[in-house]
Amino acid sequence: MMEKKRKSVKAGGVLIGNGAPISVQSMTNTDTHDKKMTIAQVRELEKAGCDIVRLAVPDLDAVETIREIKKEEIRVPIVADIHFDYRIAIACAEAGVDKVRINPGNIGSRERVAEVVAACRERSIPIRIGVNGGSLEKNILEKYGAPTAEALAESAMGHVRILEDLNFDDIVISIKSSNVGTMIEANRLLYKMTNYPLHIGVTEAGTPHIGLLKNAVGIGSLLCDGIGDTIRISLTADPLLEVREGRALLSAIGLDRRNMIDLVSCPTCGRTKIDLIRLAERFESDYLPELHPSRPLKVALMGCAVNGPGEAREADIGIAGGNGEALLFKNGAVVAKYDEKVILDVLRDEINMM
Repeated sequence: MMEKKRKSVKAGGVLIGNGAPISVQSMTNTDTHDKKMTIAQVRELEKAGCDIVRLAVPDLDAVETIREIKKEEIRVPIVADIHFDYRIAIACAEAGVDKVRINPGNIGSRERVAEVVAACRERSIPIRIGVNGGSLEKNILEKYGAPTAEALAESAMGHVRILEDLNFDDIVISIKSSNVGTMIEANRLLYKMTNYPLHIGVTEAGTPHIGLLKNAVGIGSLLCDGIGDTIRISLTADPLLEVREGRALLSAIGLDRRNMIDLVSCPTCGRTKIDLIRLAERFESDYLPELHPSRPLKVALMGCAVNGPGEAREADIGIAGGNGEALLFKNGAVVAKYDEKVILDVLRDEINMM
């Protein structure tokens, strides 16, 4: 991975950038005016493992929900997503929000931006600059002819300079595009241009079927190069799915410090005499949440003795299927043989003792 020291900012209790754990974000899809529904969804997202939750705040009335959330026993940082009206940003800062998402270029005059900056600086609230293809300034679109990677990066840096001219540098930047290639290229450019933390994701990615693939390619490519400090997998779906898949993506790359289990399993073939597909699905859904090993472990679920413990010898522990039974192995050596019906319980107990 490429390594580059980045500036860090703090949103509530979550550090973003400069080597901090990659944080997973999502956004509520309730009507923010509905305090009860919004607070309930924030709690669900927090429980699911969301590190930072963003709320759309369309008007001053919606700010009251921010105030109510801050009265609750909710520890997940709250980001206020604001467009056009600088007064909403100031009110959210006064209400105790943990981060503000704006585009300084569309929030009003320099004087109004200065008021927002002053409100955030006074309370140590970072500002996230959010740029996407649909929000580009007219002059930049005319210059590049389309929302290219270069256009997005130039727009983002223009917004950054507005804040820097006001001596404010508690900044997170996000450049998003629905085009995966453009999103990747734009963030690579931005990474070279600045040391501010980057929020990455593919916007308007679509339904889970295609949206997860787009985000895995876009976010995953950048993270594998050390680019990106906080992520959101945007989907036309329940926000809880965004969180689960965000954590799964980090885990797949080896970046989720919450997940101590690296699960591998074979695709099955004609040698498989055990219902490995069902076992793997059960293990992932019913057993993984119960696992609390004291150190990171690689766990293998293999269909036959050819794949495990042979090909899975690097796993710390695993099973290899037989005819209605399975071998339990550790560090490439067979430990014992168990009936297929009990093997997952045995595997769980062994992992929790490691």
